[in-house]
Amino acid sequence: AQRADASSAEAGRFKFARIKSVARAVEKMYRVYRKDPSRLVDVCRQSIVFDRVDDIRACLEAIRRDAEARPVRVKNRLRVDYDSASSGGYRDVAVNLRLVCPATERLGAESHVCEVQLILREFAELKSDEG
Repeated sequence: AQRADASSAEAGRFKFARIKSVARAVEKMYRVYRKDPSRLVDVCRQSIVFDRVDDIRACLEAIRRDAEARPVRVKNRLRVDYDSASSGGYRDVAVNLRLVCPATERLGAESHVCEVQLILREFAELKSDEG
């Protein structure tokens, strides 16, 4: 499979997050997803921190071109018309995706949905590890 060129994401810095705690996952499932665990897709998540919106755009394009990345949903909280009051002023671009490649298929994990949060540095500095 053809992988996207990682050079377009070189402007970003990975910020490793812990796996979402059981308590936080259950809280979110009840509060946000009406007790439907299939909608909880950010248990496994990582952030890539950028200095510029243009770098986020380049990263999104790299994900789009990656033959092994299968985006399921993109939540763009950087849109001008996004009401950031609903997220306490927080903004990012959250990409929920599946990775489909021989390694994930061998592990039976090709249907697992993870989240990649593309975030500007100013917001990353305010964010906790719990998400």
